[in-house]
Amino acid sequence: MGVPIVLVHGLRLSSSMWRPQVELLASEGRRVVAPDLPGHGSRRGEEFSLGGAVDAVLGAIDGVGGRALLCGLSLGGFISIAAAGASSGRVAGLVAASCTARPAQALAQVYRIPSVLMDRLPDRGAAVNERFHRLTLRDGAAEAVLDGGLAVEAATAVIDQVQGLDTLSALASYEGPVWLVNGARDHFRIHEKKFFDACADGRLVNVPRAGHMVSLDQPANFSRIVADAADVVSVREGVRERGRRLGPGAESS
Repeated sequence: MGVPIVLVHGLRLSSSMWRPQVELLASEGRRVVAPDLPGHGSRRGEEFSLGGAVDAVLGAIDGVGGRALLCGLSLGGFISIAAAGASSGRVAGLVAASCTARPAQALAQVYRIPSVLMDRLPDRGAAVNERFHRLTLRDGAAEAVLDGGLAVEAATAVIDQVQGLDTLSALASYEGPVWLVNGARDHFRIHEKKFFDACADGRLVNVPRAGHMVSLDQPANFSRIVADAADVVSVREGVRERGRRLGPGAESS
């Protein structure tokens, strides 16, 4: 079965966005969980905070044994980076997708003004967001996103909480393997070289013909990237466990 996998969703979305990955990875016998962040999905109505989001992710890791491959997209990527920096012993490996832009610029410039404008609408932009996803996502991906609901009301609080996150420092403090995954058409690629340079053990993967929602634009391809990362991490975990049992010097023997 290998290392468990924890998937962390994006802004306004929920764990349902990971349905294609959960189905594909589980069909290979992998253990996969996808928690909802505060203020999203099954936790709509709760106040979002950065600390609460990190706790939700670490709690999900604890629920699968205390150590896992962590994979997040967009907001979920930022939260996953923060979780890896805060508790590296629980994160066996990190897949950070669609989040290689510093949050202060990415969130403030791309999302803040639209969020303020949406808040003025009677439904706070729910209809606009639903139509956008139906127009841009194909082959059941829109239903996967929309089935968990769109937490449009959470956007402003998320931006306020996350825009000050120092993702580069968090990445630099994490010594495990990192996969930075971007759609080739993603506007959040602007600082990918800085993110890659911050990693102690990093890889940069660009997915052709995919945008910001890379996991939904190319679900099979993205699932294979995650599965390959899980396999690499599982091998390393085996070596780590062997070294723990045999004592110092065992990993090089």
